Amino acid sequence: MENLEKHWYVIHTYSGYENKVKTNLESRVQSMGMGDKIFRVVVPTEEEIEIKNGKKRVVQKKVFPGYVLVEMIMTDDSWYLVRNTPGVTGFVGAPGGSTRPVPLLPHEVRAILRKMGSDEVKTRVDFSVGEVVRICEGPFADMIGTVEEIHEDQQKLRVLVSMFGRETPLELDFAQVEKLA
Repeated sequence: MENLEKHWYVIHTYSGYENKVKTNLESRVQSMGMGDKIFRVVVPTEEEIEIKNGKKRVVQKKVFPGYVLVEMIMTDDSWYLVRNTPGVTGFVGAPGGSTRPVPLLPHEVRAILRKMGSDEVKTRVDFSVGEVVRICEGPFADMIGTVEEIHEDQQKLRVLVSMFGRETPLELDFAQVEKLA
């Protein structure tokens, strides 16, 4: 099972235990002197702005719940250490019951790490079509309107407001509106 090149591997964990597995694995690598075989342990996350009850807060959301990435040189010892870390259920990508896991391809790793390091912060909202909202930012601040369309991919809403005696559609960012209590 010796492969003296370092690669990224995916390990499966109990859902919700990703950070605990990362901590356990890092401390085991330290205590067993395996820092020359196991280099980085990453729980892929991205920042997301959550809007609840009109309050914005940034939360870390796991990109792949139940999975942790490990950069390592695959040897019998390193495989054994990772596989027997509490919370780890196994390596992903061991085809046909083989014990040898398959590393991620370089472009897959780059895409995951780029996404984690991106400055793009997604906003998660719980708006629905027909809901009455208040505009809290921009030139139309404090106006009340009704959600007509939701474009999650663009992080925008189309809101109908009454201006000059007629319904006028406005395209607004999620962060520019809040639910009415």
